Amino acid sequence: MQRPTHRWLAGGAVAVATALALTACGSGFSGSGSSDGASGKLTSSDKALTVMIGSSGDAETAAVKSAVSDWSTSDGTKASVIAASDLNQQLSQGFAAKKPADVFYLSTDALAGYASNGSLLAYGDQLSNKSDFYPSLVKSFTYDGKFYCAPKDFSTLQLIINTDMWSAAGLTDSDIPKTWDQLQAVAKKLTGAGHVGLGISGEYARIGSFMTQAGGNLMNEDSTKATANSDANVKALDYVKTLLNDGDLKYAKDLGAGWGGEAFGKGLAAMTIEGNWITGALKSDFPNVKYKVAELPEGPAGKGTLQFTNCWGIAADSPNQAAALKLVEKLTSKDDQLAFSKAFGPMPSIKSAADAWKSANPELVPFLSAADYAKGVPTAKGSADVVTDLNSKLESLATGDPKTILDATQKNLEALLK
Repeated sequence: MQRPTHRWLAGGAVAVATALALTACGSGFSGSGSSDGASGKLTSSDKALTVMIGSSGDAETAAVKSAVSDWSTSDGTKASVIAASDLNQQLSQGFAAKKPADVFYLSTDALAGYASNGSLLAYGDQLSNKSDFYPSLVKSFTYDGKFYCAPKDFSTLQLIINTDMWSAAGLTDSDIPKTWDQLQAVAKKLTGAGHVGLGISGEYARIGSFMTQAGGNLMNEDSTKATANSDANVKALDYVKTLLNDGDLKYAKDLGAGWGGEAFGKGLAAMTIEGNWITGALKSDFPNVKYKVAELPEGPAGKGTLQFTNCWGIAADSPNQAAALKLVEKLTSKDDQLAFSKAFGPMPSIKSAADAWKSANPELVPFLSAADYAKGVPTAKGSADVVTDLNSKLESLATGDPKTILDATQKNLEALLK
């Protein structure tokens, strides 16, 4: 879960775009596999399945291998798991050679490229558990009106608070910010010698949460219209710029950290905005840091945050799509998703697992509570490159003009849709 999510942190978008370009140039897909899937006709054979994942570490790899092995034993279909060293490159090479993995991790920003050139089977409507997935996740993997693939898990952004620093500043639970004004006030109170009140990664994948709280985002929900330079987004960047200029918010790189979680773990920031993957990072690298998770404060439009997700893609060229679909249904079942959560931390993508997950992770409930209002990142083909360009401009937001920055992003996104 963690590694695919972090493709939005910085330079991963360029690699994705390059991989998709190679695929489009090197592949001769007619899209017939996808059409067959849409009409309910799935390929079937006695060939073994290959499952390719981009793993966050040994725990994730072992958990997926165990689940696939259990299914294989039960179903009678042989299946193996490959933990890719470079998932995007290896997927691209497999598609170009017309020998792709049958089942694989697929990110939202890669969906449009692979779907548009016929690489993917659009099997979403054939899932027996289709209605169990959160609607916002289904939207993230819907392209050209087709639900392509089952969301395998997801994460949202929330406010992470260092409870020792919080108490030292004389703050209590009643001071947990519920509005932008309150966030600004506690950030100021928490800023002191050697640390800032709020430290985040200076990019859309964090700052975008303020856009949603103002009622905006870079594109509409199905990524068919650019909305980057909306008044809501301008208001959001104006607010972030104010915090930066007041010195109560700093970017992680300006604190000498690689990302918000590192700045938080090192005590360089009393608060940060991160996803639920931060829990594993803190446990591993900063086990003595005490913290609390709270929902992000409401903005002018109410609650808002960003969500990140990946799906289980199935190749249009797979000779055994029927078995692949059965495997995906098993991997996205309640039992398997809860086992994955326990093993390496992701949140289940299905509503039926919510209560059990909350009971097992009471301190992390704010992350899952956001499933009802979180917004996805743009999925239009080429949007990852536009976000990379936006990120470069957000680095100088403290001295830049929010409207000018967003106008440029609007223009770039509109160009993708022509």
